[in-house]
Amino acid sequence: MATVTIYSSNYCPFCTRAKQLLSSKNVDYKEIRVDGAPKVRAEMTKKSGRTSVPQIWIGEKHIGGCDDLYDLEHKKQLDGLLNK
Repeated sequence: MATVTIYSSNYCPFCTRAKQLLSSKNVDYKEIRVDGAPKVRAEMTKKSGRTSVPQIWIGEKHIGGCDDLYDLEHKKQLDGLLNK
């Protein structure tokens, strides 16, 4: 199973939704909180080119945010990426 990394914030409903989808698939993920951590947020922004959370990687592939994750699920492509 691919390694999943998610940059998130404590009070972000989109982060919660993304983590719920991953958990519903029994996917373990590494969560990196950006709350009160400007250096961590800057690292996330540099890697993703985006400032919003969540930002999600499956393996080395940047997926994007919550909507992007759900889009992959609706297109039936998420499981394939997770199982690489």
